[in-house]
Amino acid sequence: MTGKILVLGATGNVGRPLVRALVAKGEAVRAASRDGKPVEGADGVVFNILDPMTFPAAFDGVDRAFVMMPGGYTEAKALLPPVIEAAASRGVKVVFQSVLGVDADESIPYRQVEIALEKSGTPYVILRPNWFTDNFINYWKPGIDAAGVIAVPAADGKSSFIDVRDIADSAAAALTTDRFDGKAFNLTGPQALGYAEAAALISEAIGKPVAYQAIDDDAFVDNLVGAGVPEVYARFLASIFYPVRQGWTAVVTADVPTLTGHPARTVAAWVKDNAATLKG
Repeated sequence: MTGKILVLGATGNVGRPLVRALVAKGEAVRAASRDGKPVEGADGVVFNILDPMTFPAAFDGVDRAFVMMPGGYTEAKALLPPVIEAAASRGVKVVFQSVLGVDADESIPYRQVEIALEKSGTPYVILRPNWFTDNFINYWKPGIDAAGVIAVPAADGKSSFIDVRDIADSAAAALTTDRFDGKAFNLTGPQALGYAEAAALISEAIGKPVAYQAIDDDAFVDNLVGAGVPEVYARFLASIFYPVRQGWTAVVTADVPTLTGHPARTVAAWVKDNAATLKG
């Protein structure tokens, strides 16, 4: 594989470290974002998932692509298939970031996107990450800062939180070899933790009390909306806590080591690496 790799969401939580990893491997990378600016040493291109007119320039001269839903959007079944079709029509290999657990029911929108990719005839790899460890900064930090509380509707459920760097490393591996083509991988951290356990790790790292508060969906949505998250996306996030409460997100796999050759990072390691941001 000697062509260029397109990375959608290149300025995002997974996209940026993925671009960095691919550039470090010596790959030619096109970083797609709404503003089209260069990212981590990669050329930039304008890409808007709502505007198919931006697709041709993004895919021009590309032989592999990392495809994911940008943050803040929920209509996977409507927005992702046109991107898959644009890739498949050009014979572009797709590494698709899906969601852990969607293979449980073929009516789930993300699973329907996976099926469309599987039937497209283009080479593919599907990555299904669990809850991001980085959400403790991206979504839960306002509560930590304001009240020393992580308030989510998880009840006593546990999750094998995954570091976005491990998702990026997994995607980089899938994009730079054909050994994993035609397969799906469930990406998890090396252990399942409850939110109270994660709060204790954060508390120790930042030197102030942090507690877990189990709340209901409506209170959770109100908190996120108050922090500036659009209500429709807040309700989407609330809905995907149901699998957490049911214990489905506690699964631990070895797929990160299989793809990357290194162990998945622990929550404790992530907290140590991000202590300064958590304190700030």
